Amino acid sequence: MIDYIAEINRLKREKHAIIMAHYYQTGDIQDVADVVGDSLALAQRAAATDAEIIVLCGVHFMGETAKILSPTKKVLIPDVNAGCSLAESCPAERFETFVKAHPEHTVISYVNTSAAVKALTDVVVTSTNARKIVEQFPRDAKLIFAPDRNLGNYLNSITGRNMLLWDGACHVHEQFSVERLVALKAAHPDAPVLAHPECKSAVLTLADFIGSTQALLDYTSESAAQTFLVATESGILHEMAKRNPDKNFVPVPPNDSSCACNECSFMRLNTMEKLYLCLRDETPEIIINEELRQRAIRPVLRMLEMTNL
Repeated sequence: MIDYIAEINRLKREKHAIIMAHYYQTGDIQDVADVVGDSLALAQRAAATDAEIIVLCGVHFMGETAKILSPTKKVLIPDVNAGCSLAESCPAERFETFVKAHPEHTVISYVNTSAAVKALTDVVVTSTNARKIVEQFPRDAKLIFAPDRNLGNYLNSITGRNMLLWDGACHVHEQFSVERLVALKAAHPDAPVLAHPECKSAVLTLADFIGSTQALLDYTSESAAQTFLVATESGILHEMAKRNPDKNFVPVPPNDSSCACNECSFMRLNTMEKLYLCLRDETPEIIINEELRQRAIRPVLRMLEMTNL
């Protein structure tokens, strides 16, 4: 029986590697990781580290983003099939046709996209900085927002914009049950509802706080409430409970009545065994054509510039 924790730590030291895990990974992977965070924060930390190998425990676009910002480092992911329903809802070929059909529009894309879609984009945003960036454009500016229609609708509602939205969505955030959330609110009347802006508007109208994964996590630490109803991928509850062991976190379930919480099937493809094998064999590796990487990094750098304004 392999002691995966011991072997992963040994290989990490021998190979001068760093393990980074998204908040939506399982708790055992989060606990063995050197850094746990949301997608862009992981890519930025990867770029700042002197490690030679970066193991990105998340989904494929996250590995791509890390490689875009760290071209000289070897970037690995435990399972090459760990895709993203949101990123895959926006194929680059179809998106390019869409963009060309609206030549006067500035293209804003969510970070949850492939490198090829980023290369077609003028500025990338995260759920944390999206509002700040959108509001830097004139109110009458012609804007395309991709790929998440729910996040785009939310941004239109709070900024007064009328961005043209690509019709994509995350399979996790699409599936929260409004009826079951209402029932949970009745059972926990003092518990704030925390929701990610990728959720449908019907869920967001029931939320007491809407924010990015990191913002939801921070809210649970800063709030005096003892119980929280959480409408995002249930992996985040692991870090919420670690930071707040005296508080209770109730996942909002999906429409499927057999499920008590909402999990990303792609995130769950990563396992401790795959992480060990990935580090041992140094594969699967994220490879990006340099010409594509150069085009994809421009909107990311523009985002960083606009975020710091």
